[in-house]
Amino acid sequence: MSIIPQDTALAVRNGFAGVKPVTSGGAHRLRRPHAGGPRRLLSETHVLTGRILRRWSRDQATVAESLLMPVALLVGLDIVLGDGIAQVTGDSALYGSVPLAAMVGAMTGAMVGGIGLVRERADGLLARLWVLPVHRPAGLLARLLADAVRIVVLTAAIMCVGIALGFRFEQGPLAAVAWLFMPMLLGVAFSAAVITLALYTASTVMVELTEGIWALLMFFSTGFVPLDQFPEWVQPIVRHQPVSCVIEAMRGLSLGGPVLVPVVQTLLWSAGIIAVCLVPMALGYRRASMRG
Repeated sequence: MSIIPQDTALAVRNGFAGVKPVTSGGAHRLRRPHAGGPRRLLSETHVLTGRILRRWSRDQATVAESLLMPVALLVGLDIVLGDGIAQVTGDSALYGSVPLAAMVGAMTGAMVGGIGLVRERADGLLARLWVLPVHRPAGLLARLLADAVRIVVLTAAIMCVGIALGFRFEQGPLAAVAWLFMPMLLGVAFSAAVITLALYTASTVMVELTEGIWALLMFFSTGFVPLDQFPEWVQPIVRHQPVSCVIEAMRGLSLGGPVLVPVVQTLLWSAGIIAVCLVPMALGYRRASMRG
């Protein structure tokens, strides 16, 4: 019969077969082995991304916030404002409300994901993942990648509902593909901001308050009503705020109109938000994981 130190046996039973015990000062501690190269990083990110997507798909709150609410918003906007906007602009309101619904779904889903992150930290899941022999960036990369997949799937679902209501692509199939991925650009940046906030707060209250941010971005956007329907003093803000940039880019890709400028503005907004959040997010993830 072999005798295995208790700490090592416990580590093996919990899946830490690659973690080696090191004796220092008479006490055992766990040493994390080298995590491997980029290929292993991609593999581990893929596994963790699948875990997050499976959990979201089984969570009724995530499905409702990410899909059902944006669909209800789209149908409601079409019923209440559709005819009036069409009479004012001469074009269907769906070319603004469909992109708006996709962005609302992207932002509300990020809020639900942030709440889940706070709970995972409180339950100790982040701490358990931290001591596994995996790449440190894999956890954060998996969350951002899962959000990107969620947003693209959501946008496709919103697009199908919009087509049923009368939305059409008039700029060709390549423009339609680009249209499908536009909400993901800003949505992932918004998710990075919510993740950063979730890592530095002890409760879900602060994360839930981000609902007020996306509500303001929604109502003061060109997807809600045409720009010229806003008071003149607020029109510059409405025109250049990030959600309006995405909506105008998607309008150009579907109905026609300017595309380059709003796409560049969207990229700048997204890159700027991620750049601001990158270091605090990485440090916050490390701190939250090590504290459990």
